[in-house]
Amino acid sequence: MLPTFEPAVLPDDAHALREEVRSFLRGEIAAGHWVPRANSWTIFDEGFSRRCGEHGYIGMTWPKQYGGRALSSMHRFVVIEEMLAHGAPVGAHWIADRQSGGQILQFGTEEMRLSILPRICAGTCYFGIGMSEPDVGSDLASVKTRGERTNRGWRINGTKVWTSGAHRANYLIALVRTEPKTENRHAGLTQFLIDLKRPGLKISPIENLAKERDFCEVVFEDYEALDDEVLGGAGQGWKLVTHELAQERSGPERFLSDFNLLVELVRKLQGSGSAEKDIGRMVARLFALREMSISVAGMLARGISPDLQAALVKDHGMQFERDLPEEARLLAPMEPSVGTSDPYEQQLARTLLFAPSFSLRGGTREVLRGIITRHMGLR
Repeated sequence: MLPTFEPAVLPDDAHALREEVRSFLRGEIAAGHWVPRANSWTIFDEGFSRRCGEHGYIGMTWPKQYGGRALSSMHRFVVIEEMLAHGAPVGAHWIADRQSGGQILQFGTEEMRLSILPRICAGTCYFGIGMSEPDVGSDLASVKTRGERTNRGWRINGTKVWTSGAHRANYLIALVRTEPKTENRHAGLTQFLIDLKRPGLKISPIENLAKERDFCEVVFEDYEALDDEVLGGAGQGWKLVTHELAQERSGPERFLSDFNLLVELVRKLQGSGSAEKDIGRMVARLFALREMSISVAGMLARGISPDLQAALVKDHGMQFERDLPEEARLLAPMEPSVGTSDPYEQQLARTLLFAPSFSLRGGTREVLRGIITRHMGLR
């Protein structure tokens, strides 16, 4: 099957929403609440998340009875695009809003929905992702964390790694093997809602190249999960995790992580005609990716599962994000430093430190291209 990206048109009221969000963000910056930064969706700021909740910018597509606004994926796209373009620190509520809340809405119990979703919408409940494991990489079908039946539910043992914000989050959704492996590698997997304040967990932050500690290792040591904390039923984990990854891979964060570097590069080169073609080429790639991502948002709004298109957005978006800082170093060379007062130098330094993760998070290029070739019938 050849991939198609049907053009999607933003609703008329989305333009008014965009102006509203821009006004909110400009007020935030003017008040000195935060400074725009590249890769801002990794920056944890509880105060900003609460203020986003007060304005109704979290869980926008969810039903009103759970705290949402019952708007479309296209409206949410506009809000997320503006947040990332302004370098806003959305990291605290990011995972809950992007994927975990949606998993609970679709596959969780009604008690979960009523207890957790309104708090996510209020910007006061935060999630991590319990997928990656040591020595497993992006091969999620090889997860080794195990769940064994008990009289009360499940006993979980194993290790998750690269779990962003786990030391500050309230919950994570973990992919766990609950049945022995068979020839069908995707069978016997289950997703659990994990309460990170419960006994049986050891959470250790990991320092990254930028000297930040948002990644974590999470070790399960006889963690007790209840039956009603299973999402979608035991053994349904692979179906659920592929649905979750479609949400994770297709959004504007896949090409806007270093947008603020592009803005500062343009400012740095203002008046220099020699770089016009290079800047134009990068901007053209950016807008092509944007149209692809809007198309995916339109598919989600229509209830279509865009696994193939999401993988393509992530694959091409990752390459764009890796290319941009290298292009910047050629067009405006300097030895970057995070502590500098020069906006371009600071954005370049931060982007270079995070760039190695761009091709890993959300699935490696090899995994993504495996998905693409399988959907296209090439293997």
